[in-house]
Amino acid sequence: MSEAVIELNNLKKYFKINIGIKNKKAYVKAVDGVTLTINKGEIVGLVGESGSGKTTLARVLLNLTKPTDSHVVFNGVNLSKATSKEMKKFRTEVAVVFQDPASNLNPRDTVMNSIMRPMILHGISKKIAKQKAIDSLELVKMDSRYLNSYPHQLSGGQLQRIAIARALVLDPKVMILDEPTSALDISVQAQILNLLLDLQESLGLTYLVITHDLNVIRYISDRVAVMYLGKLVEFGPTKEIIENPKHPYTEGLMAASPILNPHDRDKEKYLMQGDPGSLINLPTGCHFHPRCPYYTERCQNEQPQNIILSNGHQVTCFKYELFGKNS
Repeated sequence: MSEAVIELNNLKKYFKINIGIKNKKAYVKAVDGVTLTINKGEIVGLVGESGSGKTTLARVLLNLTKPTDSHVVFNGVNLSKATSKEMKKFRTEVAVVFQDPASNLNPRDTVMNSIMRPMILHGISKKIAKQKAIDSLELVKMDSRYLNSYPHQLSGGQLQRIAIARALVLDPKVMILDEPTSALDISVQAQILNLLLDLQESLGLTYLVITHDLNVIRYISDRVAVMYLGKLVEFGPTKEIIENPKHPYTEGLMAASPILNPHDRDKEKYLMQGDPGSLINLPTGCHFHPRCPYYTERCQNEQPQNIILSNGHQVTCFKYELFGKNS
């Protein structure tokens, strides 16, 4: 039986804002009722257009932003009620790798100091921290001579390897990767993805990969979660969602990715119409209905509930209510 590492149940994160000269109160529903489980040792891809709530969800998972409603459960611990000892353990067991490593490394610090800093903050002696920095650089297949280099002396791929090495020094169990390859050349992207897969297998890590690149999701993830305007609209095994997307939004995302097989280029593609909606002025009913080619009057007035299909595939769409697990 799969062991849940991260559990979310109807998680919400709203931001209060003022609108107009009268300062009318309103809410940005960045994460709105997300239910999600990430199991030990698996790779979950989180996809969606800009403004869908992916990064806010990651910030709530990292406990950098407090949820408005519900809570995050990490290894059975409710983070909203965690003790200082439990939170310290959480900080060592969950690591994050950001999109642009150059902007997250101090340009005046050597690679050695950048990698050692998290360990020093957690009370590890400089002698042990220095050795772990050397070991972590070997893990990401870089020579220890780079420890004395500065960020401006290194390439984008090398900087990303260093960011991964820094994330590994506290021996995390979970890594959240926010667009880990978007700032890299295509050839370097493949190297970083293969490195992440090797590390995941050898160290038994659990990944949450946030990305716009669906080819990255195809290559690396076990399951895919699709977000649209704060809602989780589809979740399931990668192969099934890539080959047979159920939600019209997921269908549009998959159709928008480049066709890699020349024999498929003559096939008609479903092109998603309209622009991404606004989290400030959300549509009534199903958030996707203004862009959906299949919408009905019910979609305009009611919000669909999550439907569990076969093989753990979940979708939030009215057209599957009558079919359920037989779809």
